[in-house]
Amino acid sequence: MAPEYAMEGQFSEKSDVFAFGVLLLELVSGRKNTSFYNDEQFSNLLGYAWKLWNEHKAVELIDSGIVSQGSQMEMLRCIHIGLLCVQEFARDRPTMSMVLSMLSNEIAHLPLPKQPAFTQPPVSPQTQSAHQNSEGCSTNECSITIIEAR
Repeated sequence: MAPEYAMEGQFSEKSDVFAFGVLLLELVSGRKNTSFYNDEQFSNLLGYAWKLWNEHKAVELIDSGIVSQGSQMEMLRCIHIGLLCVQEFARDRPTMSMVLSMLSNEIAHLPLPKQPAFTQPPVSPQTQSAHQNSEGCSTNECSITIIEAR
């Protein structure tokens, strides 16, 4: 689900592009986005794909059952396009028509993707409260109260 829809209820063509990017990465990797549940290092496929991309190891994402030596470059291109589709901000994602042009090689040079949405590990309540300014703030198991000076 696109972050703008998940967080703000805003839906657009770029929300569909996000979903298509997730699907493309699932097809290339042979893994579901949610197959990383309870994984200590990655919360989803997007985080795993982004890590491999940054380490120049994206080839490791490709499902060994679908890759042959001749199709490896095509699969890497699909990973690249998938990462462009799942960028956090809708304005950074291509349109669906651009995605089709990229997939059909009508657009030869692809821009570098930015960090995808949902790749940061979830923040635990303990970590979150440790990062907050504790002055004028009390935390217990029931509520958080912030006292503002007027």
